Amino acid sequence: MDIELTDPLVWGFPCFLALMLGEMAYVHGHDPAPAPAARYAWRDWLASCTLGLGAAAITAALHFASAAVLLYWVYDLCNPATAAGERMNWLGYPALGWAWYTWLLCQLGDDFSYYWRHRFNHTIRFMWAAHLVHHSSTQYNFGTGFRNGWFTVVYKPFYYLWLPAIGFHPAMVLVCLGIESIWLFQLHTTYAPSWGFLERIVNTHRQHQVHHASNLEYLDKNHGGILNIFDRLFGTWQPYDENIPIQFGLVHGPETQHPLRLVAFEYQNIWRDLRGARNWREAWQYVFGEPGWSPDGRTLTVREMRGRERAVKAGGRKRRAGIWLGGQ
Repeated sequence: MDIELTDPLVWGFPCFLALMLGEMAYVHGHDPAPAPAARYAWRDWLASCTLGLGAAAITAALHFASAAVLLYWVYDLCNPATAAGERMNWLGYPALGWAWYTWLLCQLGDDFSYYWRHRFNHTIRFMWAAHLVHHSSTQYNFGTGFRNGWFTVVYKPFYYLWLPAIGFHPAMVLVCLGIESIWLFQLHTTYAPSWGFLERIVNTHRQHQVHHASNLEYLDKNHGGILNIFDRLFGTWQPYDENIPIQFGLVHGPETQHPLRLVAFEYQNIWRDLRGARNWREAWQYVFGEPGWSPDGRTLTVREMRGRERAVKAGGRKRRAGIWLGGQ
């Protein structure tokens, strides 16, 4: 049985606009002392809207169509129809149906795929070049949630092909992708309270603030979508600490709000580095290595920055211990 379902983003998009306008009205009309990151700076907001509308147009023209084609192609390949009209998965069982628990399993699989795609967005440079746009604002509001890169659509569908390959219907996968996007958008606000014990399971607004921070202790943390269990399982979990003032934005980013310059910023940097590469290894690292990699330490990856910070702290402890021992 083939079922056509409506993409949740069709009705989610008007909700995005309503949330943005509502938050904007509250920040500028009712909150007597809004946090700087929560305010709507007009140039920043216009850049976010332009980038979001551009990403939406590209998604509508390319991603949704290409993703649907790829998902259905993999589904047909791995779940061929029998003479009786039933689809049998290549692993030997009937293709998964439409039961409520199948939906939950599909959403869990989608969340797993999102975690790894999002994590690689931060740790593989050519993917970071596309994703960096989303982190380029020093604001943290619903406008930031609308700010998306334009080229993630090139590789995004490939992270989800395993779902139709094991028997989930492509229409179900596409709906789960839409649900994930809606959840992620509404995380971009500082006005949501703590969720209490649910924060042990669910990715919440405070946890996503950590993800958008440029503080060294927060970099490349909390990549989860709807759940945070994969961050906890794979070592990228970082709790929100009210005693650490969050600095939103990029460690090294473009000083511009021009949408085209934001989209092109890291690609230009990659091209510059490639022209200076001395061998194929360096060229590979500049494209597929971690953001910040350099052969001479001129720029540092997040892991290298943390390593240097640990070394400095360890050196400070040794010096203090030496002073204390010398006073005995």
